[in-house]
Amino acid sequence: MSEHHPDPIESNIDTHPVKLAIVIAIGTVALIVGIILMTRLAIGVYGARDVKNDPSMRAEVVGKRVAPVANVAVDPNAPAAPPPSAPAAPAAAPAKIAAGGAVDGKKTYDAVCAMCHNAGVAGAPKAGDKAEWGKRLAQGKDTLYASALKGKGAMPAKGGNPAIPDAEVRAAVDHLVATAR
Repeated sequence: MSEHHPDPIESNIDTHPVKLAIVIAIGTVALIVGIILMTRLAIGVYGARDVKNDPSMRAEVVGKRVAPVANVAVDPNAPAAPPPSAPAAPAAAPAKIAAGGAVDGKKTYDAVCAMCHNAGVAGAPKAGDKAEWGKRLAQGKDTLYASALKGKGAMPAKGGNPAIPDAEVRAAVDHLVATAR
């Protein structure tokens, strides 16, 4: 008599080709049905609002929602704007010459330098800090002038305003040094 020994390859679903094909077919059908059901749910077949009859989807209501925030009206009779003739003025105005012909360093400092040196922005030595300014003065005033005119570290040349005359920058440095004495 012959005994039937089950083939281990036939009993394993992962390796038997027919069983594997059946599982793949069932999985594919389930995936397709799932996609169809999710799509129908997303577009509103199952109780979602009816877009065609929804009052919030009427053309005039949608037009109001997507309308621009503002409209620009141009008067055809208004005179034309003059063409730009020169570049815009620098952000901070240079200091004026004080009475007697001397440059006022305080005005330049207040207009250009104070923003950073009053708060110590980006490592700028604070106005009135004797210890910090003492270290810098030890290097000489010419070094301070050069740093202010050409820039150093995070500080741009002339405090970021290239229109300031060198004499006004030097006067601002003198004023800043005087606050630390």
